[in-house]
Amino acid sequence: MDNTIALTVLQKHTPKRFNQRRLTIIYLTSAIVFLLAIAIIGTLAGEAAITTNFTQKNILPNISHPFGTDWLGRDMLARTLKGMSISILIGLLASVVSALIAVILGTAAATLGKKVDAVITWFIDLIMGIPHLLLLILISYALGRGTFGVIVAVAISHWPVLTRVIRGEILQLKEANYIKIAGKLGQSKVSIAMKHMVPHIFPQFLVGLVLLFPHAILHEAAITFLGFGLPPEQPGIGMILSESMQYLSLGMWWLALFPGLALLLTVLLFDLLGGSLRKLIDPHSAQD
Repeated sequence: MDNTIALTVLQKHTPKRFNQRRLTIIYLTSAIVFLLAIAIIGTLAGEAAITTNFTQKNILPNISHPFGTDWLGRDMLARTLKGMSISILIGLLASVVSALIAVILGTAAATLGKKVDAVITWFIDLIMGIPHLLLLILISYALGRGTFGVIVAVAISHWPVLTRVIRGEILQLKEANYIKIAGKLGQSKVSIAMKHMVPHIFPQFLVGLVLLFPHAILHEAAITFLGFGLPPEQPGIGMILSESMQYLSLGMWWLALFPGLALLLTVLLFDLLGGSLRKLIDPHSAQD
């Protein structure tokens, strides 16, 4: 009788877990495909994004121009896709660099003794104590703005939170028996960290890397919108929104609406991608 009840309970819950996992995989795959499509199409649409046609100025959204055209006759769909592709590529580079910084500093803080931990923790508190947007503007301006300045500014200002997460994970991992045994067998701290600790925190690193993307994209767009980011000749999404502001009062609402929605959609997709990835590879959230 007990076996029958247990089998019934198992059959009741197994389809639900399977469906949740399958749905998560569908979300993850759809988000990846859509974001790759935006990046590839936007890269290929480089010429169309800057081509002017004064006979097609200020056209409302229609079949030929789904996002309308601007005051120079440039197709806003092409410009939006190009701007999003630039933002995605910048976000990717900046997030990878920032996540690598977080792994190095988080591992060092947790394994190299109290003095190193105190220095890194103080530096984390220092970075987090400065208003984020102000720090981005100062770094980007000091590096001469442009693509390089934006990437460096975003990369070296987004690592503190992930560093704290990785540091906490490694501090817990240090109490594991096999870590203590490895130390007693004469392995160095660096060797233990590289062989036993870094592979263990790879899921947290991967999820943290993906979740850094939306922040990187938004902050790149923000500092470019304020004039401290990408140059005018690069149709970044922040530049597109900045240029469209002076035409909103003339009733050209589509110049800001569609690029803004595209930016919002991309950020939400990256958030969905990170959440789905965490459910698949993080053992603590796999049961949700």
